[in-house]
Amino acid sequence: MTDLKLYSYWRSSAAYRVRIALGLKGLAYEYVPVHLIRDGGEQRSPRYRQVNPSGRVPTLEVNGHFIYQSMAILEWLEEQYPQPPLLPVAPLLRAQVRGISQMIVADIQPLQNLSVTQYLRGACALDDAKVAEWLRHWIGQGMAAVDEALQGLGGQTFSYGDTPTLADVCLVPQCYAARRFGVDPAQFSTIHRIETLCLRSPEFQRAAPEAQPDADLGS
Repeated sequence: MTDLKLYSYWRSSAAYRVRIALGLKGLAYEYVPVHLIRDGGEQRSPRYRQVNPSGRVPTLEVNGHFIYQSMAILEWLEEQYPQPPLLPVAPLLRAQVRGISQMIVADIQPLQNLSVTQYLRGACALDDAKVAEWLRHWIGQGMAAVDEALQGLGGQTFSYGDTPTLADVCLVPQCYAARRFGVDPAQFSTIHRIETLCLRSPEFQRAAPEAQPDADLGS
């Protein structure tokens, strides 16, 4: 029997996407909270650095072995638990879904990370208003590109086909984060349609930040 532990922070979009995938795959797991703000950030502690040397979430522990980075975790889940699939069958379509996922994961999400905003406020001496403006610019630009790419993929329900794929798993957490930083996903028609559909799913609802045991709405 596979023993799964997910080291997660309730508001991390990277951890959020892994929670969605675990739910869609119907997998039970132990939730291990790592608070990214409390006491200077629990991810920086020596104890957690033994789990993940980069000091980031999520980390998936599999029978005592650790997988870092959300996309590596998602790909492992897809290979280890292929049903229900989160990628299309055709190689070209699989690559396209992966590409849209990476547009979110590699192009947008890193720019809104806590470590980046802390650096902007500290080393770059930007005030909160300037940081907010910076975030709105890059998130808005990135999501506009994702919206256009999704239109090219041609999905009529989810990003591709009638069931969620990795693109949907990545998109919904990015929409949540965008709202936090002042970008309304509703302005992007295809993104808005897909997010609305996804959020009707119990698996997406159970993975939502506010539904997590470490949810701290005051942080």
